[in-house]
Amino acid sequence: MHEPARAGGPAVDPAPAAPGSGPQTAAAPDLADELAELVEGAERPTGAWRVADYHAERGRGRALVATGARRLVDGGRAATRGASLGGKALTERLVRAAPRIPVRDLATLRAQHPGAADPEQLADLLVAGATRASGALGAGVGAMAMLPVPPAMPVEIAAEVLAVAAVEIKLLAELHQVYGMPAQGSTAQRGGAYLAAWANRRGIDSTLLIRPAGFAALALGSEVRRKVRRRLTRSWIRRMPSVAPLMLGAGIGATVNRRDTRRLAEQVRADLRSRTPADRGYWAEAGPTIGGRVVR
Repeated sequence: MHEPARAGGPAVDPAPAAPGSGPQTAAAPDLADELAELVEGAERPTGAWRVADYHAERGRGRALVATGARRLVDGGRAATRGASLGGKALTERLVRAAPRIPVRDLATLRAQHPGAADPEQLADLLVAGATRASGALGAGVGAMAMLPVPPAMPVEIAAEVLAVAAVEIKLLAELHQVYGMPAQGSTAQRGGAYLAAWANRRGIDSTLLIRPAGFAALALGSEVRRKVRRRLTRSWIRRMPSVAPLMLGAGIGATVNRRDTRRLAEQVRADLRSRTPADRGYWAEAGPTIGGRVVR
């Protein structure tokens, strides 16, 4: 996974494209960065939101989905041909995008949320941010569906599905940081590990945390691709009611996304809580610093 330089993480190596995956139009790093900003901007304590904030967030979600939809249309083809996008095509795009999703390390997360006294409080903030962001993406697409002439909805739904998946993968990766079990290996290997965990709706296979060489094969494994495709297809089906005529599309889209993201977070957190970090002092070591010294 891509880790910002400000986080003090390892150097980022280029994320290779999957063999035979075609043009890399849907995995541009700038879109991943914009999604990360949407998530991180939504990480506020409960009750700190105003109505204007929700409207602004929904507008950003709509803009991001529209940008993603344009990138799903290869070679300038008409957007109406987006109906040909299938589960396999979306899977390959997500496989390519996963290593490019910006992930903050624990030191960065603690510095950005100094009020979080323990892993649970910090995890609560991350889940709240991801849930709000996925809701904004769903509300944006649902609102488009209510227009007199909905703009190429199959493409919009595909872009939303990929964007929400990216938000959830980012959440899952940062929860691993919070609970002291981050993935190891190269950018591509970490991305593959978190993608597989997202498809399985649980934490990374614990054996890979002590034998990171296994990450290399995991990213390109056919079993992982099948599980990812199944998850994306199910997400597509669940989102179809949000674009049905004469329905409250924005509300339905937001509700479906928030519910799914929250459920994923609960499952992953339960799994990570049941494990013991290899370094029991990881939380204190990543604490805020004053004058170069860590505040315990």
